[in-house]
Amino acid sequence: MKLTILSTSDIHGYIYPTDYKKRKQDLPFGLLKISSLINEIKAAETDPVLVIDNGDFLQGSPLTYYTAKQKQQPLIYTSLLNQIGFDAGIIGNHEFNYGKEYLDESVEALDYPVLCANILNDQGQPAFGKAYELFAFDDLTVALLGLTTQYIPNWEQPASINGLTFQSATACAKEYVPKLRELADVVIVSYHGGFEKDLTTGEPTEALTGENEGYELLNKVSGIDVLLTGHQHREIATVDSSVAITQPGDKGHKLGKVCLTVEKQDGKSVILSKKAELLSVNETKANPTMEETFNTFQEEIEDWLDQNIGMITGNMLIGDPFQVRLAGHPYIDFIHKVQMEATGTTISGTALFTNDSKGFGPTVTMRDIVTNYIYPNTLAVVRVTGSDLRQALEKSASYFSLSPSGQYEVSSDFMYPKAQQYNYDMYAGIDYIIDVSFPVGKRISQLTYSGKPIQENDELEVVINQYRAVGGGNYDMFSADKIIREITVDMTELIADYFKKHDRITPDTFNNFQVIQSKKELHVN
Repeated sequence: MKLTILSTSDIHGYIYPTDYKKRKQDLPFGLLKISSLINEIKAAETDPVLVIDNGDFLQGSPLTYYTAKQKQQPLIYTSLLNQIGFDAGIIGNHEFNYGKEYLDESVEALDYPVLCANILNDQGQPAFGKAYELFAFDDLTVALLGLTTQYIPNWEQPASINGLTFQSATACAKEYVPKLRELADVVIVSYHGGFEKDLTTGEPTEALTGENEGYELLNKVSGIDVLLTGHQHREIATVDSSVAITQPGDKGHKLGKVCLTVEKQDGKSVILSKKAELLSVNETKANPTMEETFNTFQEEIEDWLDQNIGMITGNMLIGDPFQVRLAGHPYIDFIHKVQMEATGTTISGTALFTNDSKGFGPTVTMRDIVTNYIYPNTLAVVRVTGSDLRQALEKSASYFSLSPSGQYEVSSDFMYPKAQQYNYDMYAGIDYIIDVSFPVGKRISQLTYSGKPIQENDELEVVINQYRAVGGGNYDMFSADKIIREITVDMTELIADYFKKHDRITPDTFNNFQVIQSKKELHVN
């Protein structure tokens, strides 16, 4: 028998082949194209095909934002997912972004089991009902164990995870996999998490916080036949230590495919071969039946995105994202103004989340807002010391490195194994200099507030997004106990409200920070 395992991960609500920056696009990604590919494979196979979604399905696109915030119920979206033909799904970290109640409603509305063994309720049981699922194909039994990154409490609002306990994926797998080996001929682990170490060398590729445990699962848990991964948005397909591994990127650019050849020998099922690959949707058309069924809803979203929200005298268009991070930009300072007005604070931190952000032109639509401010962040005001603030700035300053000829570059820590542009913050309300001539951790100079140097023990109130406020991005100088107040309105709504209050926005910049090299002669070949 040949067993084919197909997997998606990190779809993030990209159903149609569009990034919503323009109306009517046909880009090489999206779940409708993945659906066509799945159907083609199923039609060509006479042996079993398992289809698994590895998490982060509920948040991430204007479609999911519209479903959650404007419709305020997930049924249209979940009915769409139900038509793909998934046999099981896994909980991802972004599933919690719209709150636990919305997540529970969504899981309840799906017609396939959603698995997670290592997120437990207050009775110590799997919070989403099932840890694993068994599938029977004639006399072949396949076990699927669902695991999720344990790092969610470091990102998520406390209310969204109240009463939940997050276990290590590795520790949980050590408990479950031996049991599943007794119950099944094939054991698949679907883990919404990635790899913390290089698969070849074993060298760490990131801070070993427990966010990603794929390498540990691979090397410390025996008995896994297939390891499906995600979260990092990487593209991986390999067989390592006799385990078939995939990670299919994000947004439905690729479909993970694992093929196992299984034979009965002396009454036992033996896996003779394993193959892992990623299938591109570049030449695939969107599923026409689903496209037609949900077209009215898609048009409704497009109309909502096209509504005019505000006007700008001039423009806030972004030409060079790296230059924005080096010198600031009117778009970034506009976000600071929104944050400071909403919270009554005078110090603000924010990021340019992605290099795809284009900023605002003279006329601003809802499309412009949600394709620039891509995360469903709320705001938190933290009370921190001058020392805390300096540490946060030093963390951001590590974003920069220097080429041998002295040119500014992005540090590899912010690019590999996953691009993390969203973890470089720029601040307003304070003045500071980042001197890249100095080592990481000693780059911030001339740090002042209201013209006075900020002292280590000074107490300051700073507005940042909720993800950062609880330490997201390994900003461990911030934490939930330092939050003194929160604004629970989504930032995209706050931006739209700001435009309603201010008839016409004039772009300007605070010019409050610089990135320099005071010792350029040290970096010349």
